[in-house]
Amino acid sequence: MLKINQIWKNILLETEAKVSTLAYDLYINSLEPVGIYHDRLILVAETRALKNIVDNNYKDVLKKCMAVVFPSLIDVEIITEDDLPNVGSVEKEVNIPLGKGFVPIGEERATFVSQYTFDNFVVGKSNEYAAAVARAIAENPGTRYNPLFLWGGVGLGKTHLMHAIGNYIQRTFPEKRIMYVTCEQFVNEFIESLHDTKNPNAIKNFRAKYRKLDILMMDDVQFLAKKEGTQEEMFHTFNELYLSDRQIILSSDRPPKEIQIEERLKTRFGTGVIADIQPPNLETRIAILQKKCNAKGYNVNIKVLTLIAEKITTNIREMEGMLNRIISYSTLVGGDPNDINMVNEALKDYEDSSNDIIDIEQIVAATCEYFRVKKEDLVGKKKTKDIVIPRQICIYLICDILGQSMPLVSIGDYFGKRDHTTIMHARDKISEECKNSDVIASQVKDIRDKIYNR
Repeated sequence: MLKINQIWKNILLETEAKVSTLAYDLYINSLEPVGIYHDRLILVAETRALKNIVDNNYKDVLKKCMAVVFPSLIDVEIITEDDLPNVGSVEKEVNIPLGKGFVPIGEERATFVSQYTFDNFVVGKSNEYAAAVARAIAENPGTRYNPLFLWGGVGLGKTHLMHAIGNYIQRTFPEKRIMYVTCEQFVNEFIESLHDTKNPNAIKNFRAKYRKLDILMMDDVQFLAKKEGTQEEMFHTFNELYLSDRQIILSSDRPPKEIQIEERLKTRFGTGVIADIQPPNLETRIAILQKKCNAKGYNVNIKVLTLIAEKITTNIREMEGMLNRIISYSTLVGGDPNDINMVNEALKDYEDSSNDIIDIEQIVAATCEYFRVKKEDLVGKKKTKDIVIPRQICIYLICDILGQSMPLVSIGDYFGKRDHTTIMHARDKISEECKNSDVIASQVKDIRDKIYNR
C-alpha cells in the first residue's frame, strides 16, 4: 500500500526534470495532494489563479509524468480549498501498479533524474571521451576505469553523465547498491555522526553506509579542500571500495592536482581515468538545444536556437535557462517563441544583466591600466619586480572574481602557459599579503573598484 504523499513525491521527482525550475517552484511544487478518486489524482491549489495556470500549462505534463511511475492513474484534477467539500470520498492509501520510474521513497536508494540518460546526452568533441568512459562504466561497473574522475566547468554536463550512469545501472543491475551524494552531504553526515552522542554507533553506521556500497558517486569533491578529518574518512572509504573492485565515480570543477587535499588522496583520485568536459562548440550547443526542445515539445526554429547558442558559450545550464525564459515569456504573453521581436523582449532583462558579466580580459585591462604596464609584459615571461607584483595581483583577482568558472589550468595557459602550481602560488601569496600589507590590500581594492565601476 502506498500513501498519497509517497505517490505525489514520486510524481514530483519525475516532473522536476520536465519543467523549468521557475515553473516547478512557483506552480508544481506548491500543489498539495488530496487523495485518489478511482483513476484520478486530486491536487489542491492555494488560489484559483494558480489552479488556472496549472490547468492551462502544466496539466498534460503532470499526466505524462504520473503515467511513468503510476500507469493506472490516468487523470489529474486541480481544485481549490473552496472545492474540498464537494470532492467526496478519496483514498489516502492505495495499492496500485508501479511504473519503471517509481522510487521507493524512504529507502536507502539513490534517486536519479530520469531525464538524464545517455540517449539524451549530446556528444561532441568537447565531451566524447567522458561520455564513452561513462557508458563503459555503466555497462560493466567495477571492472574497468575505476575510479572515474570527471571534471569541467559549471553547467557542462558532469551531473548529467553521473545521473545517466546511475539510471543505467539501476535499470540493468537492480541488485547493485548504489549511492549518489554531493561532497557537502558526505561532509555534513560525517560531522553529524561525530557529534551524535546519543547514538554510540553513529560513526560505525556512517562508515557501513558508504563502505558496503557497490557504486559510490560523489559530486563536487573539490569541497574536500581544507577538511582534514573528512579527507581522512574519505581516504579509508575510498580504499575499502577500491580494493574490493567496487566502482567509484567522482566529479569536480577542476582536476585532482588542483584540489587542496592530501597528496595521497590526489594520487588515488587520479589512479583510474581522468576525463575532462570542455565547453561545447556552436554546432553541439545548437544540437543540445534541439534535443531539449524535442524532449519538452517546444516548437522553436533553428534561427532562435542559434541566437541562444551564440550568446551562451560556456554553460549549458544557462543556455537551457535562456530557452526556458523565451518559452515562459511567450506562454505568458501569448506570443510566438519564433518571433524575433518577442524573443528580444523576453531576453531584455538578460541582456541588461549580461553587460555586467566580468571576464578575464576586463581584469587584465584594469590591472594594466592601474600599474601602467603593457598586457604582453603582464602575461609574458618578464620577471622584473615592476611586472611580477602586478601579475600576481592580477592572478589573485582573476581567481577571486571568476572563481570556479576559470580553472587554474586555463589561467596558467592565459599567462604564457604557466603551470597551475605557479598560479596557485601567486593567488595564495597575494591572499596573505592582503592580510599583512596595507599597500597590497589597497592596490587590490583599487583595481577591484575599477573593474566593478567600469
